[in-house]
Amino acid sequence: MTSMGKTRRTVALALGLSGVALAAAFTGPPAHAAAEPTGAPAWQLKETGTEVRFRGLAAVSRTGAWVAGSEGTVLRTVDGGRSWRDVSPPAAEGLEFRDVEAFDTRRAVVLAIGEGEASRIFRTEDGGATWTETFRNTDPRAFYDCVTFLDSRYGLAMSDPVDGAFRILSTRDGGRSWHVLPSAGMPAALPGEAGFAASGQCLVGSGPKDVWLATGGGATARVLHSADRGVTWTVADSTLPAGDPARGVFALAFRDRTHGIAVGGDYRTGQSSPRAAAVSRDGGRGWRQAYTPPPAYRSGVAWLPHSGFAALAVGPTGTDLTTDGGRTWRTVDSGSYDTVGCAPDFGCWASGEKGRVARLEH
Repeated sequence: MTSMGKTRRTVALALGLSGVALAAAFTGPPAHAAAEPTGAPAWQLKETGTEVRFRGLAAVSRTGAWVAGSEGTVLRTVDGGRSWRDVSPPAAEGLEFRDVEAFDTRRAVVLAIGEGEASRIFRTEDGGATWTETFRNTDPRAFYDCVTFLDSRYGLAMSDPVDGAFRILSTRDGGRSWHVLPSAGMPAALPGEAGFAASGQCLVGSGPKDVWLATGGGATARVLHSADRGVTWTVADSTLPAGDPARGVFALAFRDRTHGIAVGGDYRTGQSSPRAAAVSRDGGRGWRQAYTPPPAYRSGVAWLPHSGFAALAVGPTGTDLTTDGGRTWRTVDSGSYDTVGCAPDFGCWASGEKGRVARLEH
C-alpha cells in the first residue's frame, strides 16, 4: 500500500462565457495575489473556518458544494461559499474522509479510508443533518481509496489489492447498501500496486456503465477499465512515472466513454515528475504522454463543462490548464489544491490543505 494512500448546453450564464471562451480567458493572476481585477476567471478562496485538509470534493453547482477531509470533517455550502456548515457525521473525529460524492445539496455519500474498519461509507439524505453508516470494512487486508457513482443508484468503491487483485464494492440503491463484487473479472495486480487516496479521483465513471481505476506503486502506472459496472476489467499501461511507491496515476477524468486524462507523478516534495499527464482517445485502451505536461506532480483533474478540449489539473504547486484535450498544459495559478471538480452550470471548485476551498470566479 502506498504511503499516500495512508495519508491519502447551456453556456455558463453566470460567467457569461462558453467553455472554450472560459479556457481562453483563464489567464488571470492567482486568487491570493494582490492585483487589480482583470475580468479573467481565477480561483477565489472561500473562508471555511478550519485548517483541515480537504481531499474530497463534490461540485453540485455554482452555489452548492461539499468537501470532506481529515479529522472526520465534512462541510457543505449552498450560497456559493459565502458560508459553510459543518455537517460532519457524529463521532467521526478519528476518520480520514478522502472522497465525497453528492447527488445534490441534500444527498451525499462520503468515504473514510484506512486499514480494516477505518474504511467506512456514510450516506445523508438531509444535507448532513443526519448520517447513516452503510458500510464498514471488516477485512483487515482491505484499504478503500475512492468511490464513484454512475447515476443516483449505481455506485462503486475500490480497495487496494486483496489476494492479488483490486477489490470492488457495488451499490444499486444510491449507497444505502453495498456488496463486494466477485474478483474473477479483475486482472492480477502488480507487486506493490495500489491506489492513491489523494483526491477522490482514483475511481471515476462516465455514462451508465463505464468505470476507470487508476493505479501506482508498481513497476508500471496503469489504468483499469470496466464497461459493465465493475464486473469485468481490462488493463492498460500509462506513460506516467512508476517504479516507486510514491509514483503513479493519481487522478482520472473522462468527459465521455472515449476521451480521458490521467495525471499524477511523484508526490514527494522536491521530486521531479517530468511525465505528469497523459491522454486517451479510445476509452483508456491506450495512453499517450502529454506533449507539454504540467511541470510537477498533480493529484486532481476535471474537464470544464460543455467543452471538448479544456480541463484543469491541480496539485500542491499550482493549477494547470489545457485547451487542446490534454496535449499541452500551462500553469495558471500557483496556489496549493489537492482536488478539483466542475458542475454542469460551470460551478468549478477546488480544495486542499489548511482548509483551502476556492471557486472559479469571473
